[in-house]
Amino acid sequence: MWQPKPMKAFVSNMFRMAKTLDVITLFHKPSLPASVRAQTLLKQASAQASETATEDQASDHSHQNTTVTRDPFELEITEQPPTPDQLKSIFEYVGSGRAGDLVKGAASESDALRKVKQDGTLFTRPVVVDWSAGKAVIGDKDSEILKLLKAQQK
Repeated sequence: MWQPKPMKAFVSNMFRMAKTLDVITLFHKPSLPASVRAQTLLKQASAQASETATEDQASDHSHQNTTVTRDPFELEITEQPPTPDQLKSIFEYVGSGRAGDLVKGAASESDALRKVKQDGTLFTRPVVVDWSAGKAVIGDKDSEILKLLKAQQK
């Protein structure tokens, strides 16, 4: 015989917290073709990661998604330069000795921080950052961006 579930169980399921999405940030400059290409690739990957099968579709449609196979993520696109804390994290993610790659004319990380604080336009764009995975890609290198996106698959 069917018996209703206790109200407590219903309420706890109803208010269950959703998983927080990983955040991937694109430091973007719309006037740069490389930045537009990176934006397009990330938007496509975000849309593919967010797709779900409907009841009338097969449950496995991975053959349709050859670009990115990962959990959905929040795509943040900003034209602002990174904050000093974000820039320090990006330096960690790309490895030492890359200050000049991230900030035009920077000789060191401290020099890069100073330059970006004075003039945010010196920060190189595009830069894609996966904050959860601790990885970043400088430029529009499709294969590296795709590798960054696939690396977070759970």
